[in-house]
Amino acid sequence: MRYSYQVYALGIRSASKIEGLSPLPVTILTPDITFETGLQPDWVTQAKTLPQRLRSQRSDSEPLTDASFLLTDHGDAQFFHFAYSDGTQFVIDGESRRVWGAVEPPLTSEDLATYFLGPVMGFLLCQRHITSLHASAVSVANHAVAFCADAGYGKSTTAAALALRGIPVLSEDIVPLREANRQFHAVPGYPRVNLWPDSVAKLLGSPDALPQLTPVWEKRYLALDGQQAHFASQELPLGLIYLFSPRSPEPSAPRLEDVRPRIALLELVQNTYMNWLLDRQQRAVEFDTLARLVRSVPIRRIIPSTDPQKINLFCELILKDAEDILSRNCKPSDVVPT
Repeated sequence: MRYSYQVYALGIRSASKIEGLSPLPVTILTPDITFETGLQPDWVTQAKTLPQRLRSQRSDSEPLTDASFLLTDHGDAQFFHFAYSDGTQFVIDGESRRVWGAVEPPLTSEDLATYFLGPVMGFLLCQRHITSLHASAVSVANHAVAFCADAGYGKSTTAAALALRGIPVLSEDIVPLREANRQFHAVPGYPRVNLWPDSVAKLLGSPDALPQLTPVWEKRYLALDGQQAHFASQELPLGLIYLFSPRSPEPSAPRLEDVRPRIALLELVQNTYMNWLLDRQQRAVEFDTLARLVRSVPIRRIIPSTDPQKINLFCELILKDAEDILSRNCKPSDVVPT
């Protein structure tokens, strides 16, 4: 059986089910990516025999997982090999069209999907020269509103809090950008928001109120399946970006502040997904893209509160501010037909 999926506007064909994704009703005849699992195929075996070069060694990977990993290329970037400390590995061809992945017990297919939909898809987007914000995004007034920051600042918790109030979520942790006709659009991810147990407790009263992401990992997920929360499955014009600052114990928090374009640009440069993989030329191209983004999309700073009891006030503050800004800036051509 063949499964077809669409994630970050890329068509994926897989011989096995990918946990967390809903298959498309029609098989993609010419997919952007073919995903393979199971026994190591011949093309992977041959790739591993080619001369290799260390590209990156990280102790913490992207924030979805705790495992460290090595990234090597084989045959002068004909293939790329992700090798994680927990035994998980992926091999990707140089054109970013073919991916093979495998895990070792006690890890499961859920763990493999977690890596694939996070760091591996981030790498594939990067290789395809698609700039992606390290952010979550929701749909407000037919526009994408993005929450951009490093790990641990509350991007996913904010998206989930708004989702539980009826606001559809467009993407979580990775927000790819598409630029067309001098306008930026945010591309949808997949229908889940991944949360740590303390965030689940803050939102729903108990750390185990949501199902585990994998059987061997404590992280949980909010399904955007139309029951508790909804998924915004269509690309939307990017209408507003919030840059997160650390949580503050001050009575004035949560609060919003203006941010100068130059400061906004510098912070966005630091908060694109997997930017440590870019070479000098790729960094220059991405910098130019972000400079245009800063000139065309309103950017605000948000200072959350350390007080979990203020989550309702926090959500109300964001929604009122976003709706006010979008109503002022929205042009008739921006409205997406329903």
